[in-house]
Amino acid sequence: MLALLGGEVTLVDPPPSDDDWYANLLWLERRKCLLLTHAGTLFSAFAPDVRAADLRPLGPWVSAIAERELRSEGLPPDALGSLDSDSVQVAKTASRSVLGFMNDMATHIDYAVAAAGGLRRCDIDAVNRQLRRTPYNRGGFVYPIDLVAARRDTSG
Repeated sequence: MLALLGGEVTLVDPPPSDDDWYANLLWLERRKCLLLTHAGTLFSAFAPDVRAADLRPLGPWVSAIAERELRSEGLPPDALGSLDSDSVQVAKTASRSVLGFMNDMATHIDYAVAAAGGLRRCDIDAVNRQLRRTPYNRGGFVYPIDLVAARRDTSG
């Protein structure tokens, strides 16, 4: 991921937070794809056919994808906190647990794309909806979409 972003990225070392977003570069059919995942809820967004130029600067792209996917679920764009594109920072992975969940998601994505007959034939919206409705074991099985709704209900 860092290589894709190029030399204009400076790594920071903030304390880990449930409000962090993780990005993972996936290669499917020799094409760059990104998986974004919110640490506290595992709410994810899969974006195929990403070009390095799309990610420079990174903040507006991340914010736009996250907001688009929240809206696709009927959620407000701030359901997971402020998505200020100017405040996006890049840091090393702080949670191996989130990384493990993302590796599982990447496997689900790979199978979904293969089952559809490739990226061009795959319904990316359906893949994203399924990612958010797949249970993950975080001391008990939870669904990302339910965690977002619960978070929204307690904060608003």
